Amino acid sequence: MSPESRRRVTKKVLPGVLLLFGFFGIFLAISSRSKPPTSPPVFEPPVVRVKQLRSQSWQYIVRAHGSVTPRSESNLIPQLSGVVVWVSPSLVSGGFFEPDEPLLRIDPSDYEVNLEAAMAAVARGESEHNRANKELERQKRLAKSSVASAAAYDDAINREVVAGANLREFRARLRQAERDVQRTVIVAPYAGRVRSEQVDVGQFVSRGDLLAKIYAVDFAEVRLPVPDSELQYLDLPLRFKADDQGPRVRLRARFAGKEREWNGRVVRTEGEIDARSRMIHVVAQFDDPYRINSAGMSDDGTYETPLTVGLFVEAEIMGRKVDDVMVVPRRAFRQGDRVLVVSPDHRMHYREVEVLRWEHDVAIVGAGLETGELICVSLIQSVVDGMRVRVVAAEPPDLATASLAP
Repeated sequence: MSPESRRRVTKKVLPGVLLLFGFFGIFLAISSRSKPPTSPPVFEPPVVRVKQLRSQSWQYIVRAHGSVTPRSESNLIPQLSGVVVWVSPSLVSGGFFEPDEPLLRIDPSDYEVNLEAAMAAVARGESEHNRANKELERQKRLAKSSVASAAAYDDAINREVVAGANLREFRARLRQAERDVQRTVIVAPYAGRVRSEQVDVGQFVSRGDLLAKIYAVDFAEVRLPVPDSELQYLDLPLRFKADDQGPRVRLRARFAGKEREWNGRVVRTEGEIDARSRMIHVVAQFDDPYRINSAGMSDDGTYETPLTVGLFVEAEIMGRKVDDVMVVPRRAFRQGDRVLVVSPDHRMHYREVEVLRWEHDVAIVGAGLETGELICVSLIQSVVDGMRVRVVAAEPPDLATASLAP
């Protein structure tokens, strides 16, 4: 075989030999390696947070919103006509006034003249009535002596009756004239505040003109819409009497950059349920809203915030109090009214409970749970009934109940 032929044979055979040796080496490496030790898989229970339950008392709270309105509001209207000669400094928008305080005076000159004329008419009528009485007595004596005729006696009786009627008329006109003079001074019917006014000195006003709008400041009221479904949580008599004690109410509002509170009571309900919204309106009343009788000072020496008319407020109506209930966080519920109870051996079980009411982030549970039990409050994606868990933290029971200062 020539050298050239050997070179061609070598080029063809050598790669196959090298590939064969490579496969043989891989086989030896795989067959000679040692197998790693094996162990059964270990299940790690999920870590959960739990909350311990405790039986307690709870007071329902029904929340509503409304605006502050005065209990009494009036229009200041004159009962006679004339020129305004004086206006009180209190009769301005926002001004305060006391009961029976003069607010405005109308020129009394013409009414004083009428009063003098009425007094003169009464004096004349009294004189004529006295004269008619004397004449009647004289005719009566003459009639007994059979001296006077029956016609003269009848005329005396008639003159006395007419004189008495005229005197009554003159006295009535006198009382009217006295009232007119008194009405030239318009006084405040109660302690109040001026909402608006539209009168000034020199202005001629007529009977029936609107001079100002005023309202009382002894009480303030808030009209609160409550769904009929919420009435079950309130001790609310639908037929209020004057001496009935309604539920307590706490108002909250942000005023002058701070959260403020006021306490009052429900005093009545309105006469009907709104047919469209199914709401019944309850009216809460608050004493001395402008802190006039309390000098406007709180216990710490700072000025109290007045409950101003027109302020929009959030109201909390104190409802019925229930005993032996559990307060359960909303995050503990799964699939409706079910919770996960953690047993002493750290296993979770679903349990159906009776929810009396949902309030914000908690539920009031009446049945289905016992004092001292633990419930899961962690968010777990998949839960199997009876699954073992690890408890890392236990939240204390909620013992907060709704309260309101008396």
